[in-house]
Amino acid sequence: MQIGEVATRVGLSLRTIRHWDEVGLVVPSKRSAGGFRLYTEADIDRLVLVKTLKPLDFSLEQMRELLATMDGLENDTGADGELTAELMGRLAVFRAAADSRVEALRAQVQGLEMLSRELRRLAGENRRPSAGKG
Repeated sequence: MQIGEVATRVGLSLRTIRHWDEVGLVVPSKRSAGGFRLYTEADIDRLVLVKTLKPLDFSLEQMRELLATMDGLENDTGADGELTAELMGRLAVFRAAADSRVEALRAQVQGLEMLSRELRRLAGENRRPSAGKG
């Protein structure tokens, strides 16, 4: 699939997709004879993943490291115990960071829900006519 189709499907700009290719985050699996980027379903899945990571405050380097860790684990046969342990250690760091971020976001959501309830309460009180006015 060519970059324009991918951009539309994933909801990213051509510029963003090209940038992620240039920095090595999502490199298309193939190029056409004319040099056009060609993306597979796996490439598209990776673009969606990176798009998901971007608003979570991951730096490009962190995203690159996470993707490398995920790729390493996907391809790990377990033959090299030291490599497997290293990959699992890196995965644990990312999992802890993700869990921490989830907890922080839950706290923010709870705060916003409380604020929303209070604002609805105040709006309801101010819609009722006040006694003694007129």
